[in-house]
Amino acid sequence: MKPLTGKAMCRLLELHGWELARVNGSHHIYRKHGYPQRISVHVHGNQDLKRGLQLALLKSAGLASEMI
Repeated sequence: MKPLTGKAMCRLLELHGWELARVNGSHHIYRKHGYPQRISVHVHGNQDLKRGLQLALLKSAGLASEMI
């Protein structure tokens, strides 16, 4: 799996129905109707997300099986 930047992760979440709830500094908080959890994406310019964080975000969003 190729590394994603924080911005790319945000676009991916938005394509799958997640909506931006708020921004707190460099943390973009997403929510989706029907999901109890929120997802916090760290957006630091064009830096790639670490592999473990990227996998955890995808798993929380229910997208891990599609992306691996």
